Amino acid sequence: MTDILLLHHIQGLTPGVRALADALRAGGHTVHTPDLFEGRTFDSIDEGFEYARNRGFDTVAAPALAAADDLPDGLVVAGISFGVMGATRIAVERPGVAGLLCYEGFADPAQLGTWRDGVPAQVHGMDGDPFFAGEGDLDAARAFADGRPEVDVFTYPGSVHLFLDSSLRSHDPAATQLVVERSLTFLAGLT
Repeated sequence: MTDILLLHHIQGLTPGVRALADALRAGGHTVHTPDLFEGRTFDSIDEGFEYARNRGFDTVAAPALAAADDLPDGLVVAGISFGVMGATRIAVERPGVAGLLCYEGFADPAQLGTWRDGVPAQVHGMDGDPFFAGEGDLDAARAFADGRPEVDVFTYPGSVHLFLDSSLRSHDPAATQLVVERSLTFLAGLT
């Protein structure tokens, strides 16, 4: 099936991120989950952000970029919130990327390089998420998708961030199930 490089969110490679990877693996895919925080997880977004800022965002992103180098063409890159920037960077810079999955965040590819026409992508987030919707990611994702039939933007009712992480209080099981179903359909369409 498909090799997927899944980059975790700002609270680290939590059990909930691993559970999402396992849900994609259950669809027959190989999912790689590099740990950008060297085994650390954080109780809050603020704590994770402080760690990443102190380490340096380029230093934190380095393991993701190195992991992508070791994976075959046809790779799908995925990111959750904080991980979306790295995933998008890889999708823009690395030839042979087959698709992009943006979970709970969006980074405009034009800010990172040139998007290759025809590369499919999905963007998922809650319509009332203070980060995804409130800080402009949703609007930017819709603008990017306009005129690109291979790019889909899906919103879910709710106002929490990191709803995909089953190890956090913000988890929304029903929305997560729908995200996984749509992601697996996306992946099946690539083969």
